[in-house]
Amino acid sequence: MNRMRLLSPTAILGYGFPVESFQEGMSHRPDVIGVDAGSTDPGPYYLGQGKPFVDERAVMRDLALLIPAAKTAGIPLIIGTAGGSGARPHVEVCLSQVERVAWRLGLRLEVAVIHADVPAAEVRRALEANRITPLSFVPELTPATVEQCGHIVAQMGMEPIMAALSAGPDLVLAGRCYDPAVFAGPAVLHGFDPGLSLHLGKILECAAIAAAPGSGRDCVLGTLEPGCFSVTTLSDNRRFTVQSVAAHTMYEKSHPYLLPGPGGILDLSMVHFTQLDERSVQVQGSEFRAGRATVKIEGAQRVGYRTFSLCGIRDRTMLGMLEEVFATLRAAVADNFGPEDYLLTFRVYGRDGVMGPLEPQPQVQGHEVGLVIDVVAPSQEQAAAVCGFVRSTALHLGYPGRISTAGNLAFPFSPSDVDAGPVYEFAVYHIMEIDDPLALFPITFLTLGEGYTPATAGDAR
Repeated sequence: MNRMRLLSPTAILGYGFPVESFQEGMSHRPDVIGVDAGSTDPGPYYLGQGKPFVDERAVMRDLALLIPAAKTAGIPLIIGTAGGSGARPHVEVCLSQVERVAWRLGLRLEVAVIHADVPAAEVRRALEANRITPLSFVPELTPATVEQCGHIVAQMGMEPIMAALSAGPDLVLAGRCYDPAVFAGPAVLHGFDPGLSLHLGKILECAAIAAAPGSGRDCVLGTLEPGCFSVTTLSDNRRFTVQSVAAHTMYEKSHPYLLPGPGGILDLSMVHFTQLDERSVQVQGSEFRAGRATVKIEGAQRVGYRTFSLCGIRDRTMLGMLEEVFATLRAAVADNFGPEDYLLTFRVYGRDGVMGPLEPQPQVQGHEVGLVIDVVAPSQEQAAAVCGFVRSTALHLGYPGRISTAGNLAFPFSPSDVDAGPVYEFAVYHIMEIDDPLALFPITFLTLGEGYTPATAGDAR
């Protein structure tokens, strides 16, 4: 194969895409449809709870378009980090959605399922053998921490996807996955350069986010050829430019041109970008330098339960002494509840609510702020009690210069306090050395939708 076309419909499965641009993409006869379905961006809660972060109806809408299009074209559909976080519960949810679409549309699907769960015992053995290192700002891993994580996943590289595709399935459903591997796997399997394939995958996994104007819910096409690849928008409303593609190349990376991943480093120091036409950019010079076999492992542990209250403050005198007010509130909580194990945080939007201690101008500039009273405690009841106490105390708190007797806070909602449930943090966010890039990722082959017809299945959307 001298040319390979890869279609990316959306940045994350369920984010949606215009039917028109998808049909335009299919008219180019792609060899693969790939879509990333997850991320750590929404935080550790979804991995810890084993729940998806994209609504089921939104995912079903996308699948109902992608699956029959891929089946009709006779090309594989590859889904990476299924269900949002890629652990077994997430993969099972996504598999169920695929199965329902197949049944309702009367399609028989051969599906390869790749799980990415890592047993705690495997992590402990690697820890004992000094084969695990933390990423930046992550504490050292301990056996106790490993046991407290309900789900631990590893980011698979290209090899498991290539192995699954070798069996010729209609659909590959992968657990936690290195984002570019969804596109790089099939490309390398067909003999294309790993460096170019991974760099193209880096662009395609975010769909049209790398275009101008960027969007996570629009389709783009990537084309691999010997010595280069190109990316093309599929909507008249967007275009790829040298600047937009180069900028996205450095997106979410700690180094401008060295991008580490499973099994090596993508070296982009010699990359050259060329504007081919109004909507397309060509890329050359991407190089993959193979190294030791490693995977990134992720695990979330529960650290408590959250209750928060959202309110506003408009009194200029109070705005000028917020830190004194917060200190008074903290002292009142300690006096009322004693040495209970809770975390009280005040988030001031309009001052430093976004950046916290990193904010370079931590002063109130406007006439009002939004305040989030955030409490995390060992139980939901404790969190609710502390949050309610802080809210009511702050509402009636006296302070120098105050000209009213109540009403320090304005509440947009009733009830004012929200029980947000369990709180998680990433306790496992480390690099683990492995001997075999396939060993941690078992592949199961299934046949779905057998025996159903369009007449009995109904509309999958």
